[in-house]
Amino acid sequence: LELYPLSFKEFLKFNNINIEKTTAGAGIVEKNLKEFLTNGGFPEISLIKGKTEKVELLNTYFRDIIGLDVAEITKESVSVVELFGKYVLNTSYFSASKCLNFYKSAGYKISKQSILEIEKHSQGSYLFFFIPIASRNIKDKNQYPRKAYPIDTGFMNSITGKSDYGKLYENVVFIELKRRILLNDEITYWKNKEGKEVDFVITRGIKTKEIIQVVYEIKEQNTKDREVKGLIGCAKEYGIKTGLIITKNYEGKEIIDGIKIRYLPLSKWLLSLK
Repeated sequence: LELYPLSFKEFLKFNNINIEKTTAGAGIVEKNLKEFLTNGGFPEISLIKGKTEKVELLNTYFRDIIGLDVAEITKESVSVVELFGKYVLNTSYFSASKCLNFYKSAGYKISKQSILEIEKHSQGSYLFFFIPIASRNIKDKNQYPRKAYPIDTGFMNSITGKSDYGKLYENVVFIELKRRILLNDEITYWKNKEGKEVDFVITRGIKTKEIIQVVYEIKEQNTKDREVKGLIGCAKEYGIKTGLIITKNYEGKEIIDGIKIRYLPLSKWLLSLK
């Protein structure tokens, strides 16, 4: 049994927030989505009113997972594992080699193998998830950097002190996908030699089921073009005809190069899942 913090739908229910299909209701949903993204889905956190108290409890949770779980299993010091956690939260792509250089620059002596062990057990302890690049080549999956996501978006704000909504959106989509996919499904990211990218590729066996882009703002044409080109490139490589782009508030459909693209606001996507 896998246990996760509250989903957004559960978060609304836990806080006794009724969803009304009105303009005012939509405003309430967006306000609560911002709270959910900022402070995460741990039930105890949502019961606390003060911002400082929320951050303090999130930091306690973070240190507890590091100290009681990861450090104890790996036999590394709490400070070494905590530094690993802070490094991961401040990067989009995780590479053990780059992490090793980070430790060295901070004056720590640690082996690459030890870093890989910390990575392994931080995922086993449900602190972080690391997803590989989409490839049928095992060597590529192991060599390319992995994208890293914490179990709860609250950690991203409490530990880094930053609110990057692009990263928060992507993280909450990933965790929701983890909650919903079947046991044998795999989540990867796609990137080609030209640098075009797709955030999530969901596969079942050798069949690609879904591809998803996540972008906070899509108002700028350059941003939209970049996201669409990535989606189309991935769709054509894997032979699928549809793709989804999750945004802040843009909704619509269009067909480009034979690929049906659907745009959906994050709040609607989170609440539409069964």
